[in-house]
Amino acid sequence: HVQLVESGGGSVQSGGSLRLSCVMSGYRYSSAACMGWFRQVPGKEREGVASIDTYGLTHYTDSVKGRFTISQDNANNTLYLHMNSLKPEDTAVYYCAAGGGGCTSSPGAYDYWGQGTQVTVS
Repeated sequence: HVQLVESGGGSVQSGGSLRLSCVMSGYRYSSAACMGWFRQVPGKEREGVASIDTYGLTHYTDSVKGRFTISQDNANNTLYLHMNSLKPEDTAVYYCAAGGGGCTSSPGAYDYWGQGTQVTVS
């Protein structure tokens, strides 16, 4: 059974940093066309934040470019999101996701999701 588990969220001050982790089990990273991070706030659509494909190519939404970095540890089947210079508008529940199709910022293109981890920036 494929399982993704996020961790690393918390409450930080504006300008602070956090590193989110997503441990994947029952899933071979090379089998996924794309791994991604999304975030969602109440009353809003789920937003694509960053993605990385099987070739290591990355994509970031404009609002986080230059501040967030997506990376992976293949040996430990772990996906990371390094978040720097955090702003109050980054406050959301963050989810990791995996999909067998090409990389996209559309949530519907992803097959597997983690449970989410809360990030609060004050």
